[in-house]
Amino acid sequence: MKLMADITIKGPDQPIEYKEPIMLVGSCFTEHIGNKLQDLKFSVMQNPNGILFDPISVCNSITGYVDKKIYQPGDLFYHNELWQSWAHHSRFSGISDEQVLDQINRSQEAAHEFLSKAGWLVITLGSSFSYRLVESEKPVANCHRAPAQWFRKHLCTIDETIAALDNMMHRLFFFNPGLRIIFTVSPVRHLRDGVVENNRSKARLLEAVHHLVNKFNKLYYFPAYELVIDVLRDYRFYDIDLAHPNYQATEFVLEKFRQFYISVPAQQLMEQVQQIAIARKHRPFQPQTMAHKMFLKGFADKSRKLMEQYAFLDLNEEISYFEQQEQSIHIV
Repeated sequence: MKLMADITIKGPDQPIEYKEPIMLVGSCFTEHIGNKLQDLKFSVMQNPNGILFDPISVCNSITGYVDKKIYQPGDLFYHNELWQSWAHHSRFSGISDEQVLDQINRSQEAAHEFLSKAGWLVITLGSSFSYRLVESEKPVANCHRAPAQWFRKHLCTIDETIAALDNMMHRLFFFNPGLRIIFTVSPVRHLRDGVVENNRSKARLLEAVHHLVNKFNKLYYFPAYELVIDVLRDYRFYDIDLAHPNYQATEFVLEKFRQFYISVPAQQLMEQVQQIAIARKHRPFQPQTMAHKMFLKGFADKSRKLMEQYAFLDLNEEISYFEQQEQSIHIV
């Protein structure tokens, strides 16, 4: 008896290698992928503007990295006792406008440098709904809990999304000709928009992305949305809000990403790095024992050997942890 629908996943001819820097931009599901890769010591930069959902905000942010845009005091607004940016997530908000601008512009500079050398860009689109300021029609990436009457809710058309992504990629490939892009559509269901509206929103994203992937080289589609919606297809794979995929669903999707989008040598190295990551989280029942001391020494040695073998791998933090823990053990 078949309990899951079959799905065909076609990865790139040249999958991701460990030494290739990866930038990830988009919805909260982007960060599930990014956090996993970061834990396994890939060179990763995630959401330099913070979490973004709609294609207009994603394109504006990436174009800003390419241009190395410098934000000015006039780009901020004051609301709820905080200085905030319509182009950034609330994690950039703060009491001091100077500190907010400094944090934003340092992030812009770092993103510009990272993107210029990146081998991959992962873009996860979450919703076709874009919010615009009523007084100026300016698109906003985050409403920052401002009054609803400040905004007009706009459902981007397929053509509008294609045009925004197409223009952004033209600038991007001129900036970094070797870059390759992986598109995904987030399986997070935006139920506050309504079930019907959420499906319309996702359908427009899917159509726009597939139009571009079929049209250009160096673009790929990873079916995170279909893996949750059509393959798992059960509310037991969602959190209590029935909107966000739970741990099991996320791990299932990440395993498929690893299988089809990461090179075989990189997958083998991932397993070794994963062992080190698990060892670091290990909490022994009897820490003041020779056995635990040898355990720590063994993984410190293993980390050093991996770094010697793979120059691009940075395990200094893990080595420092194992050595400090080992030195704290005093056997009587």
